[in-house]
Amino acid sequence: MADKVVATYYYPPMEVAAAELGHTAGSKLDDDGRNKRTGTMWTASSHIITAVIGSGVLSLGWAIAQLGWVAGPAVMLLFSLVTYFTSSLLADCYRSGDQSTGKRNYTYMDAVNANLSGVKVQICGVLQYANIVGVAIGYTIAASISMLAIKRANCFHGHGHADPCKVSSVPYMIIFGVAQVFFSQIPDFDQISWLSMLAAAMSFTYSSIGLGLGIVQVIANGGVKGSLTGISIGTVTPMQKVWRSTQAFGDIAFAYSYSLILIEIQDTIRAPPPSESTVMKRATMVSVAVTTVFYMLCGCMGYAAFGDAAPGNLLTGFGFYEPFWLLDVANAAIVIHLVGAYQVYCQPLFAFVEKWAAKRWPESTYVTGEVEVPLFRTYKVNMFRATWRTAFVTATTVVSMMLPFFNDVVGFLGALGFWPLTVYFPVEMYVVQKKVPKWSTQWVCLQMLSLGCLAISLAAAAGSIAGIKSDLKVYHPFKS
Repeated sequence: MADKVVATYYYPPMEVAAAELGHTAGSKLDDDGRNKRTGTMWTASSHIITAVIGSGVLSLGWAIAQLGWVAGPAVMLLFSLVTYFTSSLLADCYRSGDQSTGKRNYTYMDAVNANLSGVKVQICGVLQYANIVGVAIGYTIAASISMLAIKRANCFHGHGHADPCKVSSVPYMIIFGVAQVFFSQIPDFDQISWLSMLAAAMSFTYSSIGLGLGIVQVIANGGVKGSLTGISIGTVTPMQKVWRSTQAFGDIAFAYSYSLILIEIQDTIRAPPPSESTVMKRATMVSVAVTTVFYMLCGCMGYAAFGDAAPGNLLTGFGFYEPFWLLDVANAAIVIHLVGAYQVYCQPLFAFVEKWAAKRWPESTYVTGEVEVPLFRTYKVNMFRATWRTAFVTATTVVSMMLPFFNDVVGFLGALGFWPLTVYFPVEMYVVQKKVPKWSTQWVCLQMLSLGCLAISLAAAAGSIAGIKSDLKVYHPFKS
């Protein structure tokens, strides 16, 4: 194998200088010496939609059922506005100084380091990458549930609805993990645009099917179910009502969470004019508007169709049994979407570890060299990338087998990442970059926004932890 190591060295995609590429400034390079970026508002929008319209959309009917017709849509709209506002603040942090010529910050951590520095950088790194690991686990769980639902839908169709059709989710988690081992070898964001666009198309597919089935169910019911205040006391205890309501906040927060990869997406956009921040703000507006419309339609229609009995996952909780083939199509679309979403979320973590390893062991051929692999044509594979990414996918798959509590895990992930990554750091960086005077009206309003979102995150985390504790009482690892 040693005689096949290519003499050129592998450099992680986040930070490549012109000298490292062996080029001087030219038409094929951007102002930082990297190959010209080719991203547009539409590719950025597809990345965002892939990350945002995840399987969390299918839990929104359940979330609105906990909050009711008044608070449910209001909370959804509130989170969409907060996400758009703070994402716009964060987009301005991609470059330090001038928005067209200032120094680029390639990652979320780079932006925090450029504006805040100190211990906040380490805290941001831990939160960002821990949240990415959590998202990977959550998506593995969600994908296995959808694959399981295909099997169960066919079982119900063949044996009747009375058949329990018990099937373990473990084999399906392994199948998803094997697929991710393969796709995780795609080197960086620039090379997954096709997968992201396919995943975005799949998200619209299953969301539309869920919406259509909800409309049909409402018509079959002869009217809209639900109440102004959500699930009633008596159906659940007062304490359960509180915990489930806070968990619903977490579910909705997670449904809008993508700020932790916003800077990395922005780093794919072509050089000015217009500035990357201008393009990113347009992409954010388009993406948040589209997702909010879909969320409102899917969430409200799920609640209208099933009322207090709205399932935790509209297409896998078997609120619907027929037409079984349409459910199969929808759940297959979910799986395909989650394959892409997993990659969109994990690429920043992959790049961070590979960049660190290249700096730590620059002379190691295992870390920086490439091996030629003859398949249909000769491929160059970086061995460290192959082994580290395979190990990561394996680890998240194993943890997923131990924690298949979809709704509670979704709520906890939303609570964990929403306040620090979506609100706190963007607000603090904006205050520093724009030199907002302390105790000015603008400063006070930004701090009130941050504190309000912190309270929501803590309440949502508490509700999800209570739900996970309840699930653990009846769950046996690797047997679900």
